Amino acid sequence: GHISCKRHRPAPTLQGMNILKSMVYGIAGNLFKRRKSASTRSRSYTCQCGKPVFFRNSACLSCGSPLGYDPELTTLIALEDGDTPGSLVRHGDTGGKLYQRCANFDTAAGCNWLLPHGSTEPLCRACCVNRTIPDQSDPENQMLWGRIELAKRRLMSQLLDLGLPALSKEKEDPEHGLAFDFLRALPGEPPIMTGHANGVVTLNVEEADDAVRERVRAAMHEPYRTLLGHLRHEVGHYYWDRLIWDSPWLDDFRILFGDERESYADALKRHYDNGAPPDWDQRFVSTYASSHPWEDWAETWAHYLHIEDTLVTALSFGLGAGDVEIDTEPFTKDVLWQPDVEGASEFLEFVNAWVELTGVLNELSRSMGVHDFYPFVLNHPVVAKLQFIHCVVREARAARRARPATAAPAIPPAA
Repeated sequence: GHISCKRHRPAPTLQGMNILKSMVYGIAGNLFKRRKSASTRSRSYTCQCGKPVFFRNSACLSCGSPLGYDPELTTLIALEDGDTPGSLVRHGDTGGKLYQRCANFDTAAGCNWLLPHGSTEPLCRACCVNRTIPDQSDPENQMLWGRIELAKRRLMSQLLDLGLPALSKEKEDPEHGLAFDFLRALPGEPPIMTGHANGVVTLNVEEADDAVRERVRAAMHEPYRTLLGHLRHEVGHYYWDRLIWDSPWLDDFRILFGDERESYADALKRHYDNGAPPDWDQRFVSTYASSHPWEDWAETWAHYLHIEDTLVTALSFGLGAGDVEIDTEPFTKDVLWQPDVEGASEFLEFVNAWVELTGVLNELSRSMGVHDFYPFVLNHPVVAKLQFIHCVVREARAARRARPATAAPAIPPAA
């Protein structure tokens, strides 16, 4: 049977590695202006031949060097054969760290992530969270699954870099871990409902079909609908369970987002029967966010991840707020959830930089005759909610870093 879901309509959805610390941890806005990174990762990569390569690449298109993504270094590296049979090393680093490719490298997923050589678990950090994948005897399923995995690798690289818990529910942490079911209904079966329940994110595989997804977007009157947006929204529900429920954050959550104890079923029925309230755009980031506090959290969480990763990417390629010439009315401290908390001023600069950047990017999209790059407006309550999420993520990262070093949960050998 299929997993029961909390929801069925997903949301919308900057070289030294030690220098690249800031946005989520406190000094984003200033670093944005100085073209530094907002996180430990960069989205700009260079092959050993000096040519640019990209996150999804498994080989350099210029020199042919094999490439792989090291999630610990949060970077894409050129590879060569190591001295140990079946091993790989970073190009020019003979005698250095030994790698092996994820077992999904040779599948339709085309995973380019790396593991330490000799790992008993053949799947990488991004792939080991899969619980169910679509039938790979169907060529169409292969294509759709490949698209989903590309989006999920982007998501997982961000979650790991932010220091958020993302252990495999199946292999590492059955009680608190994360898992993904990618399902497709057979003919005559009811449609798969995208959603989250108890750490399991379910995604309808047909959402990877561009034509299907666009048809649904138009029918639902959504300004934005992507695979990455789906995944970011649904993991928002997972992190509510992990970080908010039964925690000191819960009271403030209820003040900002509302009381999640309101009947979820009744709230969704009311939303689909009557639509969003007339003033939704003054209080929420999307119409769906107005349906229930859980959805408001998940929608706003997805936007936080959108903003964080996009700014990382922009700064990785040298695009800073100082390069943008557009008049906007900046947000001021009075709109923040906690205007005097540590890092509040820098967070505010981060949000204002985002408004400037997306104003220009939207105009560029219009020049190409396509949908706006970011078809949303951040109102005052949404900025306050974004700061709340920012603080939750910072604390989660700090708490994980402060824990005594322990061995990772044992992963059994592959069957």
